[in-house]
Amino acid sequence: MSSAPLWTPSPERVERSAMRAFQRGIEARTGRRFASYTELWRWSVDERAEFWRAAWDFCELIGDPGPAPFLVDDRMPGARFFPGARLSYAENLLRRTDPATALIFRGEDGSRRELSFAELRAQVGSLAAELRRLGISAGDRVAAILPNGPEAIVAMLAATSLGAIWSSCSPDFGVRGVLDRFGQIEPKLLFACDGYRYAGKTFDLSERVAEIRAALPSLSRLVTVDFVGARALPGALDFGELARSRPGEPEFARLPFDHPLFILYSSGTTGAPKCIVHGAGAVLAKIAVEQRLHTDLRRGDRLFYFTTCGWMMWNWLATGLAAGATLVLYDGSPFHPDERVLFDLVDAERVTVFGTSAKYLDAVRKSGLEPRATHDLSSVETILSTGSVLAPESFDFVYRGIKPDVLLSSISGGTDIAGCFVAGSPTLPVRRGEAQCLALGMAVDVFDDAGRALAPGEKGELVCTRAFPSMPVGFWNDPDGARYRASYFERFPGVWHHGDWVELTPNGGMTLYGRSDAVLNPGGVRIGTAEIYRPVEQLDEIAEALAIGQDWAGDVRVVLFVRPRDGVALDAPLEAKIRAAIRAHATPRHVPARIVAVSDIPRTKSGKIVELAVRDVVHGRAPKNLETLANPEALAQFTNRPELAS
Repeated sequence: MSSAPLWTPSPERVERSAMRAFQRGIEARTGRRFASYTELWRWSVDERAEFWRAAWDFCELIGDPGPAPFLVDDRMPGARFFPGARLSYAENLLRRTDPATALIFRGEDGSRRELSFAELRAQVGSLAAELRRLGISAGDRVAAILPNGPEAIVAMLAATSLGAIWSSCSPDFGVRGVLDRFGQIEPKLLFACDGYRYAGKTFDLSERVAEIRAALPSLSRLVTVDFVGARALPGALDFGELARSRPGEPEFARLPFDHPLFILYSSGTTGAPKCIVHGAGAVLAKIAVEQRLHTDLRRGDRLFYFTTCGWMMWNWLATGLAAGATLVLYDGSPFHPDERVLFDLVDAERVTVFGTSAKYLDAVRKSGLEPRATHDLSSVETILSTGSVLAPESFDFVYRGIKPDVLLSSISGGTDIAGCFVAGSPTLPVRRGEAQCLALGMAVDVFDDAGRALAPGEKGELVCTRAFPSMPVGFWNDPDGARYRASYFERFPGVWHHGDWVELTPNGGMTLYGRSDAVLNPGGVRIGTAEIYRPVEQLDEIAEALAIGQDWAGDVRVVLFVRPRDGVALDAPLEAKIRAAIRAHATPRHVPARIVAVSDIPRTKSGKIVELAVRDVVHGRAPKNLETLANPEALAQFTNRPELAS
């Protein structure tokens, strides 16, 4: 990959950035001088208590940080940040009371709604009062099956203002997928929509919600949201009535820093979904640093992220209210009626920060659309990409086909930490195929199998060697913490092992190659699947690819499944072209032993392809938790393939 920058911030942008202002403040506070971002990052890791306390002040978190020390029992797991703090997540998000726009909702059907900051506070106040009357209090679980609309934001803020614990799924989850999650946490109250729209179709959820309600004996009440005009469920309360019955100022329960705020879920592709509990202060502080400093999000910005309520990025998006930003919400397909829809939204709503997935950017590239030629996009200052590895060709496409003067931040972290290990910065250049920098306060490193730190350019396991605030409070129903410790600290004791296959770059950034549990191992050489996908998916004939390691003759051989573009057949010349592209851009060891055409690639509901499920099917093992997949029927194509029998 070239180290020449694709984009470099202007001196004016650097100087007006919050990152530069924060650096100046730290220099004044400590008497130190930082000659580079790397030096600032190193200080933030070495002096984590001081860094997070300074971040609290800079991000203007509302609450009492408590007395020093701000970090005690500095180990993993077990460290405690801000042990004496008291704060309310909802209070921080509802800091604005003016008539400016807080939420803009756009539906796939063309509908549009707005809520001002004042209206948002009033609805949260009314709903919270009704929840309190229904017996909801601190520590109760409040669950939701809702589209990404204003009702989800209002419900979450109302519940968390009381100290209740919020957990949500998107409406496209099946009954089993919902029960696999909510059945573990035993919610007291459920918010549910009557249906949703996707790709031009309307889905009635009345029967599904009734079945879920009957299977959750912990539920005391059901509150329904009229989203598509389906039939009402008997005994359910109406969201609209509760949110408008007694408008007024919400009351905020200020609770300890580690008081549970959200329960998020692992993908569940290798077992029952883990119920990951995150603390209110940790979520707020971690995301505030990522949004205010790394993304340069400001009061008045318009923040959009294409997400559902079943992905961590919805929680990340919602937290943008704490920066005083306007949230732009969209629910529906990003390609209906065509691939222009999200760019139309960006122009219409003057979005300044546009967040999406790597898969979306690649799909737009392959569609032939060049938004730079069809849209204005002058409002966009930053594009965020996460969810999977952003290919170098997608970096090229953003600057060639979308906007040449934009900060493209390839960010990566996860549900496990409610945030990022690697992030962007408005003060640094963007280089092809690289995440710009390691996130402030995060002691990120790369280890080999023996736990030795690797030099830049050497591939290994992504780790974090020192404690950070947004480590989970724990897992639900894991009283002795055994499952929690096994998930992150078993591989390298005392060190967070995240499970990504990566390398540090000489520029201080990181290149990502995918999940390490999906790494291929032919002949004992570890290969990241992204190293194969990159050259294959830039071929015009190939829409998508998935690679696995198949046990074969006492070793492992690489098998590549490809989804050709419409009208393209996988024949001998195309196979030769694929192998040549991989050999030219990677190594001969990356070249697959078998190439097999399929009509669909299985993926999770958040859009991540599932190599492990395919590997299980190919080896005759039953894949786990099919409810986590958006298209589980695709797995049938990988069973008993004659191409893999020899």
